[in-house]
Amino acid sequence: MKYKCLSIAGFDGSGGAGIQADLKTFSATGSYGMTVLTAIPVQNTCGVRNCYDIPLSCIQEQLEAIFEDIKPDAIKIGMLFSADIIKLVASFLKDQATGIPIVLDPVMVAKSGDPLLQVDAIDVLKTQLIPMVDLITPNLPEAKTLVPSIDEKKTLAYQLLALGCKAVLLKGGHEESATSEDLFVSHHEAVLLSSERIASKNTHGTGCTLSAAITSFIAQGHSYLEACRKAKIYLFNAIFHSKDESVGKGHGPVHHFYDMWR
Repeated sequence: MKYKCLSIAGFDGSGGAGIQADLKTFSATGSYGMTVLTAIPVQNTCGVRNCYDIPLSCIQEQLEAIFEDIKPDAIKIGMLFSADIIKLVASFLKDQATGIPIVLDPVMVAKSGDPLLQVDAIDVLKTQLIPMVDLITPNLPEAKTLVPSIDEKKTLAYQLLALGCKAVLLKGGHEESATSEDLFVSHHEAVLLSSERIASKNTHGTGCTLSAAITSFIAQGHSYLEACRKAKIYLFNAIFHSKDESVGKGHGPVHHFYDMWR
């Protein structure tokens, strides 16, 4: 348990996304996982039924409890839900997480299409959190929400980088192509990460899983680019090994432990 990762994210009782997916991913990729819960969406593989707030004081106390006891080697941030939660998390990490790599998955919409970030929180995410994190991992719809009116992928990625983070992994999962192409950009390089696209309805929690895997590999000492590369390979295999499975009636989960469950 040498490498310790913290997920600050929402809940998924069906186990395929949110902090549940993050914990599975941390474990499967060789890191010890911890969590701070930010909101409770009531969801399953078919969609989100409701979303309940957690008192801000509870989120603050969770953060304090972790940092007073176990210093994370890397932090993944997922669903934050509201402007107030974003402000709280940003303020705490600015004071307490100096030198710790932070990966932000700017979760806005569930796989089912249900919203997971309030509209008035988008500007706060852009101005108060993105400038202080190391890497963001938006999909194309999230990227175009953060930087409207830009369609060309490389230009979009660099406009996201200009928001103040150190690197961007712009995911290509929403594109219609034979390959899944994610674009990594930093202030030093631009690299296209490509893999075969797998035909599968079991894609619930893919964004959570990818960003958690990146966080795990960064905690283990890999560069941002190499962590993205290794995480993409991990996610490809997790999707591949779940494509013929049937867990739930909607978008099923990926197989986080494909390499262990023989």
